[in-house]
Amino acid sequence: MSQSTATGLALETVLFERKDAIAYVSVNRPKVLNALNHQTWTDLRSAFEEARDDAGVRGVILTGAGEKAFIAGADISELAHVTALEAERSSRFGQAVLNLIENLGKPVIAAINGFALGGGCETAMACTIRIAAENAKFGQPEVKLGLVPGGGGTQRLPRLVGKGRALQLILSAAIIDATEAHRIGLVNEVVPAAELIPRAETVLKQIFANAPVAVQYSIEAVNKGLETSQAEGLALEASFFGICAATEDKKEGTTAFLEKRPAKFQGR
Repeated sequence: MSQSTATGLALETVLFERKDAIAYVSVNRPKVLNALNHQTWTDLRSAFEEARDDAGVRGVILTGAGEKAFIAGADISELAHVTALEAERSSRFGQAVLNLIENLGKPVIAAINGFALGGGCETAMACTIRIAAENAKFGQPEVKLGLVPGGGGTQRLPRLVGKGRALQLILSAAIIDATEAHRIGLVNEVVPAAELIPRAETVLKQIFANAPVAVQYSIEAVNKGLETSQAEGLALEASFFGICAATEDKKEGTTAFLEKRPAKFQGR
């Protein structure tokens, strides 16, 4: 890597580092395969708020510490003792953190380096793009614990892979490999483990070559459009198209194209 600046954010269960325009977020509980407890959700929220609010960050790579797991799911030792009210509150809290990731306004790439089960699969699905190592495994096995997915699995999974496939995965509690996850559209790409982070960096840098405001509104148009009718989504798209047309980046982008030179976007 060329000259870079790095900044750290001190968190208990999550590592945060910024290098140039990329924030690297790693769930750091390898002894329990990066299982999610309340502290981890809290730390993830802090990390992504930092990435959102830092104007120097243009994209995020989310992964898991160690070589075995991205996030293996919820911390069962904590989950086993929650009451019904606590469980609902926990679900809503986790959902809010994943909504933050999904609607960050900056691209987030899940670099899935192992098990992505339950809350781990749900966390990956909240990311903008999912790239999996060849050894990655995916599943929503909550029904084996007498539960339904509680971090958005019943909503994001069918939107990604279709209703039938989503219900089969959820109801069977089946674990699928990276090749099958790619076949059904759960992940964008599968790469050798050694190439996982470099590939995520390459994809982000491809995105960084484009106008930041246009990237932000493209993410928002897709996310909000999926929650509305097509007619409402088209109206939203036209509105964002108009907003982007008033930016300096649109002027620069069109001028650069006509002058046959690379554009120099400023994010405004």
